[in-house]
Amino acid sequence: MNEVIVGVGPLSPAEVVAVARDGATVRLSAEAEQAVAGTRAIVESLAADDQPHYGVSTGFGALATKHIPVAARAQLQRSLIRSHAAGSGPEVETEVTRALMLLRLSTLATGRTGVRLETVRSYAAMLSAGITPVVHAYGSLGCSGDLAPLAACTLALMGEGTIRDRDGTLKPAAQALAEAGIPPVVLAAKEGLALINGTDGMLGMLVLACHDLRHLLRVADVTAAMSVEAQLGTDAVFAADLLALRPHPGQADSAANLRALLAGSAIMASHRGPECTRVQDAYSLRCAPQVHGAARDTLAHAEQVAARELASAIDNPVVTLDGRLESNGNFHGAPVGYVLDFLAIAVADVASMSERRTDRFLDPARSRGLPAFLADDPGVDSGLMIAQYTQAAIVSDLKRLASPASVDSIPSSAMQEDHVSMGWAAARKLRTALDGLTRVLAIELLTAARALDLRAPLAPAPATADVLAGLREVVSGPGGDRHLAPEIEAAVSYVANGAAVAHAQTVTGPLR
Repeated sequence: MNEVIVGVGPLSPAEVVAVARDGATVRLSAEAEQAVAGTRAIVESLAADDQPHYGVSTGFGALATKHIPVAARAQLQRSLIRSHAAGSGPEVETEVTRALMLLRLSTLATGRTGVRLETVRSYAAMLSAGITPVVHAYGSLGCSGDLAPLAACTLALMGEGTIRDRDGTLKPAAQALAEAGIPPVVLAAKEGLALINGTDGMLGMLVLACHDLRHLLRVADVTAAMSVEAQLGTDAVFAADLLALRPHPGQADSAANLRALLAGSAIMASHRGPECTRVQDAYSLRCAPQVHGAARDTLAHAEQVAARELASAIDNPVVTLDGRLESNGNFHGAPVGYVLDFLAIAVADVASMSERRTDRFLDPARSRGLPAFLADDPGVDSGLMIAQYTQAAIVSDLKRLASPASVDSIPSSAMQEDHVSMGWAAARKLRTALDGLTRVLAIELLTAARALDLRAPLAPAPATADVLAGLREVVSGPGGDRHLAPEIEAAVSYVANGAAVAHAQTVTGPLR
């Protein structure tokens, strides 16, 4: 999609991906513009009120008891953004910043925050123009929203700070706004707070992670099928009636994929007779649907949480449907932080099982007739020995990344914000974990493909043969040792860009 319409209702995950990754532009719906304009009048009526209203006529956090005179309230909003844009460390990825901007825009468009229509329009215009503020990796505690990351975006809206343009060029925000014809916004009452008080960064990363993990779990089924086949395992354990005895939907989907991927395999048929005395396979082969399925069910829960967050209007204070301005705790990132950590656990376990399948190929005592390390001339050649080392190193990292961030809390703001979610940190480590899983699965694919070639003249299943053929377009088949790192990276690209699954689906149809 080239354009996403932002209305008062929730965005879909596909719309988030389109704006974050594909550069889709955004446009406010007429209904959203009406809602924004309608609630702004409520905030303006309170701005001149002598009664204290958090974030309108008071300071923030532990300074909430400090009354701000009317003449200083515009400065209050500017000062808030400048002081809260306190991030540090490396830049986060452009897709993350675009996702968090879109999700903040979505909340603004509900009309529950009380910002001015011109401010919302300018924020949308900045996103559509491809202006991406520089956001740093450190600064958010995931409570009171992703304050520092969102403040960096608002700073750019004010014409301050640094951005990257659509081509990735670093330039001053004021210059980029001028080139795009967007006047810098002078924040009015409550607007600074409304622009930074949400879970948008961690939610954006959750939506992107769910999209990526859904794909990688299909890849895991593809690589598991190739491993079961090349290690002369059995597909009998993937029968639908056996899986129905334990009716988890994820494992049923994974097993269905494995059956489809292995259908028609001459390699599988070659050892079905009574001469085969192997009773059952190792767990990493036999239990693939159970582990991949549990990851799918965990992912389904995370997607449900993401859907609820996408339907949320998070701000503090918030303008209620009946026109009250009320403080609340909806900005707390616990719901998002928990599932980000759950997914990191699932990612580590799927990768761990993949590495165990790879290792079996390299040991002649367990590989059922394959040469040591799948080497052309074992001893002279080391084959794929060190590819497994690389895989093992990544899996070890993934296990550390599975340690939850959301169980930690460091009080802040003079103990006013005395329990925080660390959801941003959970999201950052999950992104690293997903990259690791991609690489682990790519190495399993590379290894299983070489093993399938070594089973010739027996032919693999049509689906796995198609995956193998696609890989052979970018990576050569068995032979003497050669520089392995470029082949691993080629396999990583083959997995990450969707080609491996696409090749399988030319035979199987859509995988679950």
